[in-house]
Amino acid sequence: MDVKIKTALISVSNKKNVVEFAKELASMGVKIISTGGTAKAMAEAGLEVVSVDSVTGFPEMMNGRVKTLHPKIHGGLLGLRDNAEHLEAMKTHEIEPIDLVCINLYPFEQTIAKPDCDFAEAIENIDIGGPSMVRSAAKNQKFVTVVTSPCQYKRIISEMKASDGAVSQATRDDLARIAFGLTASYDSAISKYLNKTAGVEFPEKISIALKKDRVLRYGENPHQSGALYKLPTNDEVSISNANIMEDETQISFNNLLDVNAAFELVKEFDSPVAVVVKHLNPCGCSVDSDIHKAYQMAYEGDVVSAFGGIIALNRKVDKKLATTIMESYARFGKAKGASGFFAEVIIAPGFDADAVETIRTLKVWGKRVRLMETGEIERKKIDCGEFDVRCVIGGLLLQKRDLIGWEPDCLTFPTKLKPTPEQLEDLKMAWICTKHVKSNTITLVKNSRLLGVGAGQMNRIESGLIAFKNAGEEAKGSAMGSDAFFPFPDNVENAAKAGIACIVQPGGSKKDDEVIAAADKLGIAMVFTGKRHFKH
Repeated sequence: MDVKIKTALISVSNKKNVVEFAKELASMGVKIISTGGTAKAMAEAGLEVVSVDSVTGFPEMMNGRVKTLHPKIHGGLLGLRDNAEHLEAMKTHEIEPIDLVCINLYPFEQTIAKPDCDFAEAIENIDIGGPSMVRSAAKNQKFVTVVTSPCQYKRIISEMKASDGAVSQATRDDLARIAFGLTASYDSAISKYLNKTAGVEFPEKISIALKKDRVLRYGENPHQSGALYKLPTNDEVSISNANIMEDETQISFNNLLDVNAAFELVKEFDSPVAVVVKHLNPCGCSVDSDIHKAYQMAYEGDVVSAFGGIIALNRKVDKKLATTIMESYARFGKAKGASGFFAEVIIAPGFDADAVETIRTLKVWGKRVRLMETGEIERKKIDCGEFDVRCVIGGLLLQKRDLIGWEPDCLTFPTKLKPTPEQLEDLKMAWICTKHVKSNTITLVKNSRLLGVGAGQMNRIESGLIAFKNAGEEAKGSAMGSDAFFPFPDNVENAAKAGIACIVQPGGSKKDDEVIAAADKLGIAMVFTGKRHFKH
């Protein structure tokens, strides 16, 4: 059923294009009711506006806290026009039907994002009347059109012009659906702020407000649909806030998971670093004063696994680096046994224009590499309050993010042999890499380069054997990292056979004494971190 718009109530915080919208409504004979600053803006533009207080018979009061919370407003929104009892009540109490409500809410999230925002200011920016009108209008979608964003103005005006001033039931239903999503998200933001202010880590009830960014090609598999949703107030440098450049083919669910894994690892380092990730695990990682060299060494860490992987860098990509990446197979990979090279995504703080042109010109395997640009990495923007959320059937598991890295003051050195300063740097990198590899995890690092990874095995011995195999002869003299403690000395004994020089692990096993004794006997330096980095 189409409903002709005769009366509209407009009260907006974001006044973008609202005067133009109101003029279009007025040109079709729509009576406009408004409040405060919105009414003033429209009156100054020459529009005839009816003030809310003239409708309700009550002045706006309490510094604007009370102005639309009145039966003459909500009765006009909620009254069913096909219900005799409702119509009689409206007639008795002189309640005029309101056919369209245009509301956007106080900018609560923008307010609390300001560094100088205090609790009192945050509370005053909690909108009460706006969400109430939105909900009333959305509930009565059979007769009322609810407009909650400037991006909806054009749609409404176009439809009204094509339908003699009316809006269709399908449009009203759609806008009501969007409106309830808005109020739910708004309440979620307020709840999150109040929980944080009160120091409540895991509240009794929690809602996570997300905004759809894009529909993906599919989920983990083609028979699963998928989409990316974002936290609207998070400004951390991350894949969610990155710009996907020239995304002609939709990026996939798996791409984004892998890109996130790769980029979160490069964020751990201040020095130039390059990472190659495949199936959520790094197969290459290298730190060097020269980002071009760092990339080459990262790629050469495992040229076979790098095929179809994700490349992440913490420095801008110039033409030279772009050429190096796109010619990886010919320059380095073929000689090391790779059958070819292709990168699904390259993510970096930025790309020079000629670097983009180079990547587009030298596309490999007939495929176009997706580029993601994040902007400069800023550690101060890391959101320590964000949850790490995992799905289980029927619920969610929530935990705080694992933001612990290398903590020099927490290290202990239980073995007789102590690591050299150079070895300590490799141990640091091995430890950071273990944090980003699926457990059980063993990593091998030498000269600031990841040589071997044993990931996701059911036992730590197998993880170690995989890492030693991947590294081959280069394992000799390397630093070994383990994401959890050694329950027995067997991993140390296998490490000695592979020529490992030093080991970093959490410590804390009941058999630490036996593990330390084995390391002393075999001439291996060992460092305990006191922390664990399981990643399930």
